[in-house]
Amino acid sequence: MDSNKSPIIETHAHLTDPKFDKDRDEVVARAREAGVEYIVNVGYDLETSRKAVELATEYDCCYASVGLHPHDAVRADDRTLAELENLARQSKVVAWGEIGLDFYRDKSPRDVQQKIFREQLGIAKRLNLPIIIHDRQAHAETMEILKKSSPQKAVLHCFAGDAAMAREVIKSGWLLSVAGPVTYKNSKDLPAVIKEVSAEGLMLETDCPYLPPEPFRGQRSEPSHLPLIAQRISELLWPLTYQDICRVTTVNAKAFFGIGRIDPAAIAYPIRQSLYLNLTNRCTNACVFCIRQKTDFIKGHNLRLNREPDFGEVISAIGDPTRYQEVVFCGYGEPLLRLELVIQIAKWLKERGARVRLNTNGQGNLIHGRNIVPELVGLIDAVSVSLNAQDGKTYHKLCPSSFGEKAYAEVIAFIAECRKAGIETSFTVLDMPEVDLAACRELARKLDVRIRVRHYDVVG
Repeated sequence: MDSNKSPIIETHAHLTDPKFDKDRDEVVARAREAGVEYIVNVGYDLETSRKAVELATEYDCCYASVGLHPHDAVRADDRTLAELENLARQSKVVAWGEIGLDFYRDKSPRDVQQKIFREQLGIAKRLNLPIIIHDRQAHAETMEILKKSSPQKAVLHCFAGDAAMAREVIKSGWLLSVAGPVTYKNSKDLPAVIKEVSAEGLMLETDCPYLPPEPFRGQRSEPSHLPLIAQRISELLWPLTYQDICRVTTVNAKAFFGIGRIDPAAIAYPIRQSLYLNLTNRCTNACVFCIRQKTDFIKGHNLRLNREPDFGEVISAIGDPTRYQEVVFCGYGEPLLRLELVIQIAKWLKERGARVRLNTNGQGNLIHGRNIVPELVGLIDAVSVSLNAQDGKTYHKLCPSSFGEKAYAEVIAFIAECRKAGIETSFTVLDMPEVDLAACRELARKLDVRIRVRHYDVVG
């Protein structure tokens, strides 16, 4: 794999197809050159499942999934399912599928499709394997069966549902994978789906040799086309970059399939054109919505520190700060708990001409027992305070602080002090049911600061 390319994972390929018999080695080599780190070859009957396992043995970058497609459900018997289960015990088999329902071609009776789908879900649960789902014009039935089976890990491959279904999938804790059709001009629902679920709910696939992306329509698709799909998704999720999409979907795929190595905790991590600094995982708030309670990752970056970094480690992680539009103190905790380090790093950044922003819960004065805002003047260009409530009662409910009920008034005072000191100041609120957005906007007007409304559960 080209080390200069953003790593990306092909989560659904059929290199077992005879269309690849003449140049399979070259196809794999092109994929590696394009930055494809791993390829999951997906079986859809006994023969292709066997071949997928063989390819996983032959190519270091390949893994396998085994299963029986709904088209072949009518030919399923105990012997076939038992042999598939035996194949699934091989070390490089990382999923069960593709399985599901296809009410478009109806090559097997619908009741038989549903029966075999349920049986295979049971086998996969017994083997503790994630599920790869085929769903074509059977959305309601697919979701009903999945919910009753409640697999821990499932992906609806080459997703063809609408935004409402996508929300249901993500709410259930499952993923969507997106293929070449997202690049088609006549693609109607997919752009809305992608914007609905964000990058954290996605994996990437080509489904090769089928569904080639533009500009390869009418030709054989192959894993080296995967960057075209990632690029289109980055355009739909702008201002996220191509690198952002590759990183997030790669982490999603590694976690889903249990393959590869996930990077250790990041001290400095890029998102879009900004560089964020992760100085601590400690915080004086225990916000009910905090993403830290759900995952170690934000936009594909592991932020769960084993220990807090020192000045030298942070500077080394930053490198050349002029590569970014801004450098942001943020991370997985409250940066002002490490005020001395924030000041030290900010001085270093300003000496190099960087724009510096501070994301904070606004409790710095409470933490240090004094007005620290004058110490930030000239070092911090912008401050963004997570306010998240229109009054103290709501704040204490959503963002309980170690400082108790006095915290909200102190946060408001901190915002006012930053504005008074000439620092570009804003606060953020979430669009949660408890939050009165109109009252928050009126508060921003009175404080003469900007307000930014963030969507609940969308971080980074």
